[in-house]
Amino acid sequence: MMILRWILTLALAFLAGKLITKLRMPSILGWLIAGMILGPHAAGLMPQSVMDAPWYKLVITWMQCSFGLMLGTELIWKKIKNYGKSLMITTLSQSLGTFAFVSLMFALVFAVTDVPVYLALAFGGIALATAPAPALSIVKEFHTKGPVTETLLPMAVLDDIVGIAVFFTVNSFIARAISGGAVPLYMIPVMIFLPLAIGAVTGTAVGFLLKKDRGKSVTLCILLAGITLTVLIGLFFNTKVFSNITLNYMLMGVSYSAVFSNMITEEQLQRLVSWFNPILGIALLTAIVDLGAGLYTFIYIASRACGKYFGARFGAKATKMPITVQKYLGFTLLPHSGVSLVFTGIICSVLTGPEPELAKIVQGTIAAAAVINEIIAVIAAKKGFELAGEIH
Repeated sequence: MMILRWILTLALAFLAGKLITKLRMPSILGWLIAGMILGPHAAGLMPQSVMDAPWYKLVITWMQCSFGLMLGTELIWKKIKNYGKSLMITTLSQSLGTFAFVSLMFALVFAVTDVPVYLALAFGGIALATAPAPALSIVKEFHTKGPVTETLLPMAVLDDIVGIAVFFTVNSFIARAISGGAVPLYMIPVMIFLPLAIGAVTGTAVGFLLKKDRGKSVTLCILLAGITLTVLIGLFFNTKVFSNITLNYMLMGVSYSAVFSNMITEEQLQRLVSWFNPILGIALLTAIVDLGAGLYTFIYIASRACGKYFGARFGAKATKMPITVQKYLGFTLLPHSGVSLVFTGIICSVLTGPEPELAKIVQGTIAAAAVINEIIAVIAAKKGFELAGEIH
């Protein structure tokens, strides 16, 4: 019965996603709203007993690893090394500027509301993530052309790299903070680099197998077997070797997919990604339904918007990029749903056991912000292209 209720919840969330696309909003918002309505804190179609079941946690762990393909397949070294210095600097200024500003705002609020200040870093780490899909859909639909468009496309990839590095570093520090020092300081690099190493090993093996052109079913079997092997190795280290730390499975997935993506041809990679997309969609649906609703939403939306806009403007001005890029690039970086919700799930999985109240703060804030921000951000992104004179 528990599994049937979970499947019914996913089916209803999928339908909600289809309905919300009729309003020209991303389907991920429909999944999120359905999760909030059908979850244990509202209608209760999917009760807490399902979310606490060992089989459910194992499924979510596998899904987290598979999320990594959403980012890892974008990390192609040949493309990254061709990006200019000005683009690198602007990416760093808007990403790190957002992290610093959002963390500072929440640190001030938490200092006077008796919430642990280290939680502010969680919001800063999540806020880095940019969802390029809404802005890129505007590029495709309106055939935008100009400096802002040319800057946004490669920045979407670079932003993912910076976001991954900062978020998982923050996640490791928070894991140590909530353990009350039970995790030694020297274990933080292990929590970051061990998942990367596990993913790299399995990714290399899968890369050699994928070099030869194979049919769709065989390719997907190899890909899914690689994800499963990566998760099993991670679980072994997590339970048998380092019982006092939590390794990150999404980071394993990022490393796994980044390695094999650089070993096969661009045509093979595009074909593989298109075949895997339906599975990735199910994984995202499962994780987004897992989230709920809460507080601090306004502070999060406002501080993130300021960090993105002024960080991008500062970097673009410092590197003498075109004036339209300086003024309007920040607007196109505001969309925020997909990766931020995945990051939220990861942070909440770390907090739920030892600090469930803190998990609710993060979960509720980001879930509500994703709905509100996505509506505002899509409008702002389109306006940015219009003001830059790139929608003809």
